[in-house]
Amino acid sequence: ADDVITRDEQIYVLIGAHAKCERKIKAQIALVKGESGDCIPEWDGIICWPQSRAGQLVSVLCPEYIYDFNHRGRAYRQCDASGHWEQVHSVNRTWANYTECTTYLNSNYKSQEVFKRLHLMYTVGYSVSLASLLVAVFILCYFKRLHCTRNYIHIHLFTSFICRAVSIFVKDAVLYTVSGYSSASDSTAGCKVAVTFFLYFLATNHFWILVEGLYLHSLIFMAFLSDKNYLWALIIIGWGVPAVFVSIWVSARASLADTHCWDISAGNLKWIYQVPILAAIVVNFLLFINIVRVLASKLWETNTGKLDPRQQYRKLLKSTLVLMPLFGVHYMVFMALPYTEVTGLLWQVQMHYEMFFNSSQGFFVAFIYCFCNGEVQTEVKKAWLRRSLTQDIKQKSRMTSSAGGGSCYYGGMMSHTTMHSVSLSVVTPRSLSVGGVFLVHVTSSLNALTTPSRISHTPLMA
Repeated sequence: ADDVITRDEQIYVLIGAHAKCERKIKAQIALVKGESGDCIPEWDGIICWPQSRAGQLVSVLCPEYIYDFNHRGRAYRQCDASGHWEQVHSVNRTWANYTECTTYLNSNYKSQEVFKRLHLMYTVGYSVSLASLLVAVFILCYFKRLHCTRNYIHIHLFTSFICRAVSIFVKDAVLYTVSGYSSASDSTAGCKVAVTFFLYFLATNHFWILVEGLYLHSLIFMAFLSDKNYLWALIIIGWGVPAVFVSIWVSARASLADTHCWDISAGNLKWIYQVPILAAIVVNFLLFINIVRVLASKLWETNTGKLDPRQQYRKLLKSTLVLMPLFGVHYMVFMALPYTEVTGLLWQVQMHYEMFFNSSQGFFVAFIYCFCNGEVQTEVKKAWLRRSLTQDIKQKSRMTSSAGGGSCYYGGMMSHTTMHSVSLSVVTPRSLSVGGVFLVHVTSSLNALTTPSRISHTPLMA
C-alpha cells in the first residue's frame, strides 16, 4: 500500500526476481534440450529474457519490480540469424533497448532547468518575505501603543511565516542542492527532523491564517474575540492543533514507512497532515466569501445615491484585494490538481504560480497589515520626529557651548540668549503627541529666540 521503496527493498525484490528467472531458465532448457538455432533464455540483471527464434526482435514489458520504470513501456532485444543475442562489440555486451522503460527518468532529467528556475524563484520570494516580516514583527513589538489583541495575532501570523521560510531554507540545505539530492540526504535523523519541522511550520502557518480569518469574521458578526482572554484559545489553535496531527504523522511514518528522509510521499499517510491543512484553507475561503458579501451589502446600503456605481465597485475590489493575501485565497486556484505529472504546460503554470504566491505571501501580508497601517505609520513618524528633535537639541547645545559668551547661532542670526533660556523654552518629546496631532513647540520656541519682538505662544501644527 506504500508508494515509497527503499534501496534495500529494491535490491531484495530484484534478488527475488533473479531467483524466479533462474528457475524458469532451468525449466525451459530442460524442455528444449537438443534443439538448436534459438537464442537461449537469459537473465541480464534486470529482465528475464525468454527463449527466442533466430532473427526475431523480442519485446518484454518493463518489469513492475523496478520502481522507477514506466510499467506501460517495453524493452527490446534482437536474436540474430545465428541464434545468438545481438552484441554491442564496442563494449562487449548484449544489446538491449530500455528507452521506453526509462521515460520517467528522462523526463525528470529534462525538468532540471525548470526546477532550478523554481528554486531561484521561491528562494528570492522567501528571502524578501523573511526580511520584511522581521521588520514588521520588530515594529509591532517595539511600540507599546501598538500592543492590542489584533496586533498580537498579527505578530503570531508573521512569526509563523518567518518559521515557514526558515524551515524551507534549512530543509533545502539538508536535503537538496540545486542540481538534485545532496550527500546529506541519507536516512539520518537530521534530515527527518528537518522535514518534520518544515511540515509543522507549514501547518502552523495555515492555521494562523485561519485564526486571522476567524478573528476578523468574529469582529464583523459576533464581536466576542476582542478580549485578551481569548488570545490563549487562538494560540492553542495556531500552534497546538498542528502539533497534534504532525506528531501523529511522525509516529505513523516512523513505524509504517520509515524510508529515506520522509520527504517522499508515503501513500495514504500524507492525508494525516494534508486533510487538516486543506480543511483550514477551505474554511478560510468560506469566511472570505462571507466577509466580502457583507462588505458589498454594507457598501451599497451606505453609499446608495452618493457614489457612482463604478466607484462602489472600485472600493469593493480594493477591499477584496487587501483581504486576499491574509486569507490565502490563492491556495484555492490549483487546490484540486494533484502533483502526479511533472511535465507539460499546465504543470509549469501551476508550479510557477504556487511558488511565487506562496513565497511572497509573507511580504504582501507584512506590507498591507503593518507598513501600510495608519497606526504603525503614525508611531514610526512620531519616533522619527523625537529622534530628529533630540539630535537638533544636542546640535544647538554644542553650538551654544562653542560660540562663547552664551550667544547661540541659529537660522543665520545671532541671538544673545543662554543655554538655560533655550532649555526652558523646549517642550519635552513626550508632550509632542496630543490626539494623534504633532505639536512642534520646539520649532516655534527656537524661532522666537531669533526674533525676540515677535514671540508667539501659539504652537505650530504639523
